[in-house]
Amino acid sequence: MNEDKASRYHRLLRRARGVELLWSAALLIILLVSHGSAVLRDHATSVTASIGAAGWVAPAVVVAVYVMFLAVVRECVLVVIEYYRGHVLEARYGLSTQSAGRWLRTYIKASLVGLAFAQAGAGVLYLSIRRWPERWWIVAAMTFSLLMVWLAKAGAVLLLPLFYEFKRIERDDLQQRLIDLAKNAGTRVLGVYGWTLSDSTRKANAALVGIGGTRRILLSDTLLANYSDDEVEVVLAHELAHHVHGDIWRSLAFNTGLTFASFYAAHRVLPRIGPSVGIADPADVAGLPFVVLVFGMFSLVILPLANALSRRHERRADGFALQLTRNPAAFASVMRRLAQQNLAEDHPSRVVQTLFYSHPPVVERLQMAREWEAQNGALVS
Repeated sequence: MNEDKASRYHRLLRRARGVELLWSAALLIILLVSHGSAVLRDHATSVTASIGAAGWVAPAVVVAVYVMFLAVVRECVLVVIEYYRGHVLEARYGLSTQSAGRWLRTYIKASLVGLAFAQAGAGVLYLSIRRWPERWWIVAAMTFSLLMVWLAKAGAVLLLPLFYEFKRIERDDLQQRLIDLAKNAGTRVLGVYGWTLSDSTRKANAALVGIGGTRRILLSDTLLANYSDDEVEVVLAHELAHHVHGDIWRSLAFNTGLTFASFYAAHRVLPRIGPSVGIADPADVAGLPFVVLVFGMFSLVILPLANALSRRHERRADGFALQLTRNPAAFASVMRRLAQQNLAEDHPSRVVQTLFYSHPPVVERLQMAREWEAQNGALVS
């Protein structure tokens, strides 16, 4: 069976992600069964003692150093997989515009930001276990959930500028048109910003980020340079739908449920298996690989459900965009062009959609446009 360019690209991309998942899971399991996690904890304890940390500070420092050791071990292999997935494949299929050096600098920056969040999260987790041994999973899950809300609200303001350049767009007519569209949808935005993507990729994108007082429209320069105002308006109308329908809050609620379930399972199981893998008690940071494994297992099991819910939200957002703009021709045009520019698969299998697709395939979205216009006028060509 002949495989087109987009299908081949996504097959290789999924394969790389699968290898990444297998490596991460295998590493955590090996660290547990070999007592390697306990060895890392002992090294972290030695480092903490050598720098003179004592008293209530010492356990927090041990956690931070342990997480750093764990991240370094994981990155020894992960960086190779990520380089292949994030640079080699993107360059091979004509999507990347950055050099290997620039990719590496960006990857290191992202890894350091991720490490800082991992250390903070682990710090909260083990502080909760020490302070509330029987109810730590409730306290930790509530704290993590609040952090997710904060990231949804402030992440675009504090984190995205670390990786991309943003500035208000100079096309006043388009800016006013999009602000008016947001008002018509009942959503207030702070402004319309250009999002510099062209120095790293040829893909086009748009987003409506933030919550409440931080909500703003982001349009990639690759979108602004190649698409008509009508097409840009349709894309934004789709993004507005997620805010109008509360999809962001639904996603946060879903992830909160996942966090509570994962932490509760870890709370119940860790004391039983801990001693057999060198974990002294639940407050022992050597048990962190087990907590991460439980969270990952729950995430993997519910992934088909999460994708199904996401596709449902995306279909509803498409319908909202068509109703708000009443421009199915522009909708169909921008979907075709984005699919071509971003190298989307035309006909992914049902299994692939179930396991990997958070959005409906483009052929389904075009069919929706045809059906909408069939009820309101001429068919979309």
